[in-house]
Amino acid sequence: LDEERRAKQHWNDPALKFLEDKPKKTARVPEYKGQAPPNRFGIRPGYRWDGVDRSNGFEKDMLVSRASASARRAEDYSYSVADL
Repeated sequence: LDEERRAKQHWNDPALKFLEDKPKKTARVPEYKGQAPPNRFGIRPGYRWDGVDRSNGFEKDMLVSRASASARRAEDYSYSVADL
């Protein structure tokens, strides 16, 4: 008897609004459209960025040194297994 009464929906039930599905709100944040210099974290610039790179060059130097070290390791490995 109790379950039958609980299953019945009443028109003036104040808790009924909690059971209804609410539409999902998705706030779209605008993205920067254009080329951006790469960084070590892969973070894209904000949509208000004016495109001017105001860094001191550390990111660029670090990425160049990381790429050259990777290329050097690949070259060393290919040289070490070349005579096998």
